Amino acid sequence: MSTTAPWRRVRRGSSLGLVAWLAGIVFFLPIAWMALTSFHSEADAAANPPSFTASLTLDGYREFFGSGGGASPWPALINSTVASLVSTLCVLLLALPAAYALSIRPVRKWTDVLFFFLSTKMLPAVAGLLPVYLFAKNAGLLDNIWLLAVLYTSMNLPIAVWMMQSFLAEVPVAVIEAARVDGARLPVILARVVAPIALPGIAATALICFIFSWNELLFARVLTGVVAETAPVFLTGFITSQGLFLAKVCAASLVISLPVLAAGFAAQDKLVQGLSLGAVK
Repeated sequence: MSTTAPWRRVRRGSSLGLVAWLAGIVFFLPIAWMALTSFHSEADAAANPPSFTASLTLDGYREFFGSGGGASPWPALINSTVASLVSTLCVLLLALPAAYALSIRPVRKWTDVLFFFLSTKMLPAVAGLLPVYLFAKNAGLLDNIWLLAVLYTSMNLPIAVWMMQSFLAEVPVAVIEAARVDGARLPVILARVVAPIALPGIAATALICFIFSWNELLFARVLTGVVAETAPVFLTGFITSQGLFLAKVCAASLVISLPVLAAGFAAQDKLVQGLSLGAVK
């Protein structure tokens, strides 16, 4: 066996690691620049070329939280939290039994069913905007946060079923059969047997659905007004005919991104386990 082979593998691994670090830095730089700009004054933020030694200030955050007489962001943040959490919970409650039927207890032509679920995501969102708007208008549901929660549930359910089907396919059938022999019914099997085993996959699915719901703008922009305004819609209000307030927009973007970043950081171990589940047999 050649002694150069291990060194080649080490060099290849080092090269891949270096490329990964460079890619990570490239993706992180815009976020770091946004965070730095949020602590500058509007004059320094709009300077060209930018000044790296400009004095730091919290004026952008004070204006974002309404200290300058502007609108408070808390109603929008609460609306986004409610819509995202409620829709994510509903998606998990509906996707878990559906994925169970498509993986552990497969129905006939289950691959066709999965393709149908995924094909619903191929429809451009704007194509369904007018029918949804007309329905909401006639039903008196415009500017209603619960309508957004239902919409986000229907939008995220197909991808959740698709993801969880692959996760639940890794659950040992023998464990489920043992629980069934002990007299456990389907709700108990799902809650006490399947869910704990597939917890990393469920956590990854929940996080992705939460991110999709939190970042959704198109339907929230059209279907809400003042009462049900979400955080992304509130953020667009900083771009006015008077100009673009860069420092305040960066501060608002950073604050609105924090819940997603915090959720991802808290569930990072489950997310990595879930996304890699089934990758190595």
